Amino acid sequence: MSRWALAEYPDGTVRVRPLRPDGTPAGEPESAPDVAAAVRERPGVTRWVWRSTAELAPRLLEAGVRAERCHDVEAAEAVLLGYEGAFGAPRGLAAARARAHRQPVPEDPPPRSADSGQPSLFDVAPPVLPGGFDPLGTLVEVHAGQLARVAATDRPGRMALLLAAESAGTLVAAEMNHTGLPWRADVHLALLDELLGPRPAGGLEPRRLTELAGEISAAFGRRVRPDLPAEVVAAFRQAGVALRSTRSWELREVDHPAVAPLLEYKRLYRVHTAHGRSWLRSWVRDGRFRAQYVPGGAASGRWTTNGGGALQIPRVIRGAVRADPGWRLVVADADQLEPRVLAAISRDRALAAVAADEGDLYTAVSRRLFDGDREQAKLAVLGAVYGQTSGDGLRHLAGLRRRFPDAVAYVDEAALAGERGRLVRTHLGRTSPPAGATGDDRDGGSGDSGGSGGSGDSGAGTTGDPGGRGSAARARGRFTRNFVVQGSAAEWALLVLAALRRSLTGRRAELVFFQHDEVIVHCPAEEAAEVVAAVRSAGETAGRLAFGDTPVRFPFSCAVVECYADAK
Repeated sequence: MSRWALAEYPDGTVRVRPLRPDGTPAGEPESAPDVAAAVRERPGVTRWVWRSTAELAPRLLEAGVRAERCHDVEAAEAVLLGYEGAFGAPRGLAAARARAHRQPVPEDPPPRSADSGQPSLFDVAPPVLPGGFDPLGTLVEVHAGQLARVAATDRPGRMALLLAAESAGTLVAAEMNHTGLPWRADVHLALLDELLGPRPAGGLEPRRLTELAGEISAAFGRRVRPDLPAEVVAAFRQAGVALRSTRSWELREVDHPAVAPLLEYKRLYRVHTAHGRSWLRSWVRDGRFRAQYVPGGAASGRWTTNGGGALQIPRVIRGAVRADPGWRLVVADADQLEPRVLAAISRDRALAAVAADEGDLYTAVSRRLFDGDREQAKLAVLGAVYGQTSGDGLRHLAGLRRRFPDAVAYVDEAALAGERGRLVRTHLGRTSPPAGATGDDRDGGSGDSGGSGGSGDSGAGTTGDPGGRGSAARARGRFTRNFVVQGSAAEWALLVLAALRRSLTGRRAELVFFQHDEVIVHCPAEEAAEVVAAVRSAGETAGRLAFGDTPVRFPFSCAVVECYADAK
C-alpha cells in the first residue's frame, strides 16, 4: 500500500511526502500547485494522510479527482482522545502536536464555511500553525504519533479498523455532499400546496394551519395559539385535562375535541418550518438536495448534519425525492440491525442462532418467548437495549435474561458501568464521553447514541469515582447501555459505506443518502440489480470485518423505485 502525506500551506501551495507503514518518512518532500494536482499526479497512492477531509475533498471533487482512501488526522484524533479519556479536547494539528510535546494546548480554530453545504471560494487557506511549525512536518509527526497510540490500545487491530472506517466515512460524506440527493422542486411545491394550501402573501401562516388553529380555538371556546406549548397546556388544564407536555403520544391519550386538529397542526407545522418553501430555497439547487453530513457528529459515532434536516425527511415530503429519467433509487434498510449487533458483540449463542437467519428477528424471538406475538418481542428486545425497566418492560426483560443471558448481561454491565461513572467502549473502541459532557446523556434513546460494554470483552474503559443511584446515575446508565449497541451498529454502518463505495467504483451509480441503517444509491435502471447485490454483499462484509467469526447475518431489505415515497 502506498501512503503519502499531503499538507497545504498558507500561500495555497501543497507539499506531499511518501510514508512508511509506521508513518515515518520514506522519501523527500515534493511540491504541487494545489490539492487536485497533488492527488491527480500520483494515481498510485492508495491512502492519503491529510488534516481534514471535509476541507480538502470538496476541492478534489470539484476538479474531478477522487481519492481512493485517506487517513483523516483530525477525525482520528477525536476518536483517540475519547479513548484516552479526553473526549471533546481540541483535535487540530496544533493541539495534537502540543500534547505530544507536553506544551499548552491551543483551541481549535472555528470550522469554516459551516453555514452551507458548499465550499467558499474565499475561505480555503489552511489555518496557520502557531510557532512557525512546518505544516507537512507537523502532519507527518502527528500521524506517526497516532499510529503509535493505536498500537498501545488494548485492541490495536480493532482501533485501526475503527480509524480506517472513520476516515472512509469522511470520504463518503464529502462525496454525498457533492453529489446530492435527487430532488424535484416542482413536486415539493405541489406537495406543499396540497398539504398547506397555496403560498400565502406577505409571510402569513399557510391557509391550512390557520384553519386548524381556528378549529383548535373553537374546541377550547377561546383563542389558543397552537404553536405555543405552554398556552396549549394551560388551555387543557382549564378544560380539566392535566398534561405534562404537548408531545403527540401524550395528546393521543386525551379525549377532547381539540386533540385531532392539534395533532394535525403539529404535523403540518413541522413540515412548514422544517421543509417548507424557505427550506427548499436554501437547500435544493440544480435538482439536488446537498446535505452537509457530519461523520461522527454524535457521541456514538452516528452521523449528524449541519442544517438541512437530511436525517429527518418527513414521509409526506419524500415524494419529491425522484430518480433522474432512466435511473432508479435503490433504497436499502438494514433489518433489525440493533438486536443483530447485540448478538454479535455479546457472543450470546442463543441470540446469535436467532440472528443467523435472514428472516424477521422479532418474529423468531416471539416464537420462542411470546407465543408468536411479534410486537411484544420487539418491545422486549428494544426495551433491553434502551433500558425500559418498569411495568411490562421489566417482565419481558426477565424472560429475555433467561433465554439470552449473555446478551442481556452485556447491556446490563454497560448500564452498571455508566451508573458508576465509568467510561465504556464500543466493540471497536470508540469511547463514551464522561458524564455531563456535551452529547452525553442527551445522545441516548432512539437518537444519536452508541454502544459499549461494561467489562471484559465488552470493553470497559477508564473508571472514575462510583456514581450514586439517583436519577442522574440511572440516566447515565441508560445512555451507556444504549451506547453498547448503537455505537457498534454505527461502526458496522461505516464499514458498509466503505465496502459499498469500493464496489460502486467504475459504475455510474452514486451514493446519495445515508441515515443510521438506511442507504440510498441512485443508479441507471440497468445497474439496479447489481447495486442491490452490492449493498447486501457490503452488509455481510461489514459484519465479518467488525465482528469476526460470527453466525449473525446482517441482511438488507432493498426496494428499487423511482420515488423515495414508494420504498416503504
